[in-house]
Amino acid sequence: MDRVDEIRAFAAVADARSFTQGARRLDVSGAQVSKLVARLENRLGARLLNRTTRDVSLTDTGQAYLERARDMLERFDALETSVRDQSGPSGNLKVSAPVSFGRNQLTPALIDFARSCLAVSLDVSFSDRMVNLVEEGFDVAVRIGHLTDSSLVARKLAAVRLVTCASPDYLAAAGTPMALEDLGGHEAILDTNGRDPTVWRFGAGAQVRDVRVQGRLRFNGAEACVEAAVAGFGIVRTPAFAAAEDLRSGRLVPVLCGHEPELIHVHAVYPHARHLAAKVRAFVDFLAQRYAGEPEWHQGWGSLHPAA
Repeated sequence: MDRVDEIRAFAAVADARSFTQGARRLDVSGAQVSKLVARLENRLGARLLNRTTRDVSLTDTGQAYLERARDMLERFDALETSVRDQSGPSGNLKVSAPVSFGRNQLTPALIDFARSCLAVSLDVSFSDRMVNLVEEGFDVAVRIGHLTDSSLVARKLAAVRLVTCASPDYLAAAGTPMALEDLGGHEAILDTNGRDPTVWRFGAGAQVRDVRVQGRLRFNGAEACVEAAVAGFGIVRTPAFAAAEDLRSGRLVPVLCGHEPELIHVHAVYPHARHLAAKVRAFVDFLAQRYAGEPEWHQGWGSLHPAA
């Protein structure tokens, strides 16, 4: 087991390019990681890492060793996991999810999952930052929108409609936009989590159209944007799950429904592995069942236009 610890410490430092960050990922002290790596190099009689005051890099020997080491560690972890999983899902499950969806929709599901899998501990991080699952030690992430990382396994959970809406008071004062061109004369509430918050895309396929909007209120989150729209500060374009309650209550009114953009989707993503841990499989299966069928956030305020 000491040799496995040495190799795991070396791989963590190599991936992080830092002894400090490698130790943090393993939840041990920097001195312990340094001792393990030094012991590995002494036992092999070869230098695996180049060390400077600012950086850590692999030697040629270290690069070759790391490739074999990762494969060995994956096989070792899969072996241990397969034995543990015979008694069902267990262990610590580290999950990443976006803030608005996490607070609005995922938290109740997480609580129900915790009730159903008592042997699984949950460590959940709500952040709109795109985390690196492997390097940061996450077992699974919930992501919304188009996926770009092909190195991850993705399972589609649900569709999300993007809705353009405003408060009745705002529309009474500023008028209701009837065409996309009308948006130029309105105050837009901008969600800066988007790639370009001043460009709203409408339509699908060959009918896609980008419309430039402007507004004096910008927030890095859907919840604040929706709250500002309810207060009458302008028009917001937001995922339906963030505005569903306000749409159902009439505090917000959808506009430009005939120009809806393509649906976006909620996925559960996780790293490839020869043996998927039972805790990950149980969690992803639970979410897939939870969000099967027509999403709750599309119900009670308007029919779902099939834009995708």
